[in-house]
Amino acid sequence: MADFLFILSEAAGAAAPGEPKSFGIIDATAWVSIAMALFIGILLWKKVPALVAGMLDNKIAEISKQLKEAEQLRLDAESLKAEYEAKLARAAKEADELRARADAEAEALVAKAKDEATALIARRKQMAEDRIAAAEAGALAEVRAATAKAATDAAAKLIADKHDAKADKALVDDAIASVAKG
Repeated sequence: MADFLFILSEAAGAAAPGEPKSFGIIDATAWVSIAMALFIGILLWKKVPALVAGMLDNKIAEISKQLKEAEQLRLDAESLKAEYEAKLARAAKEADELRARADAEAEALVAKAKDEATALIARRKQMAEDRIAAAEAGALAEVRAATAKAATDAAAKLIADKHDAKADKALVDDAIASVAKG
């Protein structure tokens, strides 16, 4: 091709410096315009603009699809966030309810323990009072027995001191007489 252009340039003759060379009746600017028109024609004939537009449309569709997917993912994330916030709120509410129930049960247990302690103290007090009463009754019985023994011993001594055999004979005779009458 270079040989062909060389021959054309020799045939056209030398142009003046600063002037475009011409090849016959068509100068270089016209050749560039023709080549450009031919290039654009080939591009149109091969449907390059349609291919570029199709590629751009495909890219736009792909980006649009990715945007829709991103929007759906964002909606799903917001939904999950709301769901977990609701679960967290329910868990906090349940924890508060458990704490309230535990406090109520603790108060009930304390009250029950106080009641049981009061009842235990009352039972122990009653048992102690019963033991004291039994001890008092036993001590009173011992004192009565000791008093009776002391009185009996004192009476026996007095009788022994004041009665002699003559007085005893009179008492025995009176007792036999009263039995014989009877």
